[in-house]
Amino acid sequence: MTLLVAGLLLFTGSHLFMSVGAGALDALRQRLGAGPVKGLLAMLIGGGLALIVVGWRASEVLWLYALPPLVRAPAFALIACGIYLMVVSGRASRVKRVLRHPQLTGVLLWAIAHLLLNGDLRSVALFGGLALWSVLEILLINRRDGPWVRPEAPPLATDAVTALVAVLVLGALVWAHPWLAGVSVYVG
Repeated sequence: MTLLVAGLLLFTGSHLFMSVGAGALDALRQRLGAGPVKGLLAMLIGGGLALIVVGWRASEVLWLYALPPLVRAPAFALIACGIYLMVVSGRASRVKRVLRHPQLTGVLLWAIAHLLLNGDLRSVALFGGLALWSVLEILLINRRDGPWVRPEAPPLATDAVTALVAVLVLGALVWAHPWLAGVSVYVG
């Protein structure tokens, strides 16, 4: 559990630093250059993710709660929506005219869904931590960036391609889930 929590703190702390430490980040960029700072942050975030995966797989499963099986379908729908929003964040989309932070909203939906599906301590630590971080990150970014300027709507074909990409990403995640989490999506 220690590695899992350390990874979560490294991952979320690196992101939070970018949101609240603009002055320190600018000073670091001027001292080291933009490329090295970007590389350092990528290494910290990647290291955090690696520690999360290793810590997750090494953590003992201690059950705190179990929700009824009827939550599975809504939880899977939330995961699909969350993955779609994460994909949308890197592309032009009409969704960005409605949601200011599609990626962080996607993380929040994905985390809530995993909390519905998994009632063990490591899940509560990981997905509860990521849910809290995504909400905090949204609030901090909104405060830092001020009023929201909605982007122009792209052609509908762009959204169709984004949906296809999201389906492919979701398929890849379902396939990789046993390796990443040690559990198949198709359990039970």
